[in-house]
Amino acid sequence: MRSVQFLPRILLTVFLSLTTLSPDGPALAQVNRAALELAEEQAFKEATVAASPSIVRIDTVGGLDMIGRQLTSTASTTGLIVEADGFIVSSAFNFISKPTSILVTLPDGRRFPAKIVATDRLRMITLLKIEASGLKTPQLSLKSEHRVGQWSIALGRTYDTTLPSVSVGLISALNRVWGKAIQTDAKVSPVNYGGPLVDIRGRVMGVLVPLSPQADSEAAGVEWYDSGIGFAVPLDDILRVLPRLKEGQDLRPGLAGVTFKTRDPNATLPAIDRVRYDSPAWKAELKSGDQIVQVNGQPIERMAHLMYVLKSRLEGETLTVTVKRGDEELTRSLTLVAEVPAYESGFLGVLPERTTGAAGGVRVRFVFPDSPAAKAQLESGDRIVSLNNDAMPTATALLDRVSRLRPAEKVELAVERDGKSRTVSLELSSIPETIPENLPAATVAKPEQPADGKTEQAADAKARTPANADGEKPKIGRFAAKLDGYDQEHWAYVPDDWSPDRTWSLLVWIHPTATSMEATIFNRWKSICDHRGILLLAPKSKSGRNWTPNETEYVRDVVRDFSATYKVAVNRIAIHGFDDGGVFAAQVAFEHRELFSGIILAGTGLREAPPENLPDFRQQLLLVSGINDPATRLVGLTADAIRALRFPVTQLELDDLGHEYPKDESIDQLARWLDSLDRI
Repeated sequence: MRSVQFLPRILLTVFLSLTTLSPDGPALAQVNRAALELAEEQAFKEATVAASPSIVRIDTVGGLDMIGRQLTSTASTTGLIVEADGFIVSSAFNFISKPTSILVTLPDGRRFPAKIVATDRLRMITLLKIEASGLKTPQLSLKSEHRVGQWSIALGRTYDTTLPSVSVGLISALNRVWGKAIQTDAKVSPVNYGGPLVDIRGRVMGVLVPLSPQADSEAAGVEWYDSGIGFAVPLDDILRVLPRLKEGQDLRPGLAGVTFKTRDPNATLPAIDRVRYDSPAWKAELKSGDQIVQVNGQPIERMAHLMYVLKSRLEGETLTVTVKRGDEELTRSLTLVAEVPAYESGFLGVLPERTTGAAGGVRVRFVFPDSPAAKAQLESGDRIVSLNNDAMPTATALLDRVSRLRPAEKVELAVERDGKSRTVSLELSSIPETIPENLPAATVAKPEQPADGKTEQAADAKARTPANADGEKPKIGRFAAKLDGYDQEHWAYVPDDWSPDRTWSLLVWIHPTATSMEATIFNRWKSICDHRGILLLAPKSKSGRNWTPNETEYVRDVVRDFSATYKVAVNRIAIHGFDDGGVFAAQVAFEHRELFSGIILAGTGLREAPPENLPDFRQQLLLVSGINDPATRLVGLTADAIRALRFPVTQLELDDLGHEYPKDESIDQLARWLDSLDRI
C-alpha cells in the first residue's frame, strides 16, 4: 500500500471547538460554531479527495435476474484498488447474479474488462483483476486504531462524477458480526457496497459489505441498507488473506462440526451437544457434554466468546481446544474444514403413542413395515424401556438418542410386552420415503351424532376448554380471525372434539397468487382433520393476492400464537402450499426451521437451493405433483437435490392429475405423511 502524507484541517476544528465556550458571549460562540461546521465540512472533503484515486466504478452485464427472493441489479456499484498492478476488491453481493461480463472504470475514466479471481466467503469479499498497472492504492487505517465514536465516511463511485458519493457517520461498534466487521451509522446501500469506509484523514478502515449475525448467504444483511446499520470488513483483515485470493483460492468459513446445548450468547461454559460424524471435532474425539474452556490459549467464559472464535476462522486453520470432561481437562488440536459430511439420522421404524404423563418407557403406536423394528418383531403396544442400556423414559428422549446415530449402526433395545421383558438387537436404517398405507388414526373416533347434531364428546370438550388471558375460550370449528398487530386476516378449522387433553398436529396452508383456495382446502381436509386430529391454519397475504418476502414473519407469528392457544405438538407442524404458494411456504419453513418439522409442496419444486440438513432442526419434505403436470420435472430435480443433502423426502406422482391441487382421494396420503412426522 502506498504511504500518503495527509494532514486535514482537523487541528483547526479542535481549536474552534475550544473557543466555542468563549467568555465574549453568545455572538462569538455562534460565529465559532459556524466556523466549526465549515472546518468539519472541509475535513470530510479532504478525506474524500485523499481516498478518491483508489475507488473505482463497477458495472456488471447479464446474469440471473433473481437469487432466491433477492432481485439482482445491473446498476453500477463500487470497488477498491488494493494493488497497483490491477487487483481490486469489492462486495461479493455485487456478483451474486453471476454476470457474463464485468467492466471497471478507473477514476481517470479508463475502462477495463475485469475477471473474478476468488472470493472470501467468510467476509463476503470478491477479488477482481484488470490488466492495468500504476494504479493508486489507499492508505491503511489499522484495525487497532479504530475507536467507537470516531468519524466514518462511506464512499461509493457509481456516477460519472469527479468525486465519489459521500455519506458521513460514526463508528457505532467494533468487532461486530462475530468479530468480522466494523459497524457504522453512515448510510450504506448497494450503490456503495464494495467501496471504502474511511476515517477523517482519508485512510481506509474497511470495505463496505452487507452482513448479518444470523445468516451467511451472499445477500444476508441487504435488508438493512440505509437503516443506520452498515458494516465494513477491516482492510487489514482483507490484506492478510490477499495472497491466497490472488492465487485463485476461494476462502470458505471453517467448520469444527459441533453444535451446542444452548444458543444463548451469554451462557457460561459452552457445552457440546452434538459432534458431527467424520468432522474435525469427531476426529479430535470431542464428545457430547464436553465444556469448552479454552481455545488457542484464550479462556472461554461465555458462548459469545466461543462464537467469535468459531465464526471468524477460515477452513484450514488449526485450533487448540481445551475441554472439561467430568473432573479432567483435555486438550485437542483440530483443523477446520469447509464442509462436513451431510447429516442423516438413523431410523428404528416406530411411531410412539401420544400419551401424556406416561412413565417407564415409550409405548409403540405403530411399526413401519420392513423397518428395523419390524424385522426385530416389535409390535404395536410394546414398550421400549432402554436403548443400549440407557433408560428411555419418553418418546422425546428416544428420538433424540436415535437422531444421534447413523444408518447401519447397531443398537440393543429392552422391550416389554405383556409384563415380560426381552432384549432385541437391530441395525438402524435410513428414514423411508414411502408413506404407510395402513396407519390407524391416533385419535379416538367421534361417536355418532344424535339428531340435534351435537355429541356428548364435543360438548364435554368445550366444557373443559381452558379460557385465554381475556377469559375467552378458544374457538372451535371454522372461523376467521386477526392477530394483534397485523391488519391481515387468517382462517382456521379446529375439529369439534378438540380437547387440551391430547396433542394435535397442525397444517399451515399457504395460498397461491390471486386465490385463497379456502373452500377447496376446507372441503378436502375437513373430514381428514376430524379423523386424524389435525388443526388447519391458513394465513392470508396482505394484498390478498401474492406474498411478499417480509410476510414470512407474519406467518411465523400467526403459527406461534395459534400453537400457544391450541395444544399443538411441536414436532408435527407442517407448512403446505400449491404452485407459487408452495415456493413461499418453503421459504418460510427454511427461514424459521425451529418451527416447521414438515414441508408439503404441491405442483411446485424449490426455486433456490435448500439449506444444509442440520441435526438441530428436524425437517421432512413431501413433494406432490400430477403425472401430467409440467412442474413434475422441477419436482423431480428438487427431490434429487434434497436427497443429496440427506433430508428425508417423499415424492408422490398422482395419476390423471395435471397442474392442479390433489383430489379428495389423495388427501389421506398427505395426512398420513403428516401424521407420521414424529416417527423414530
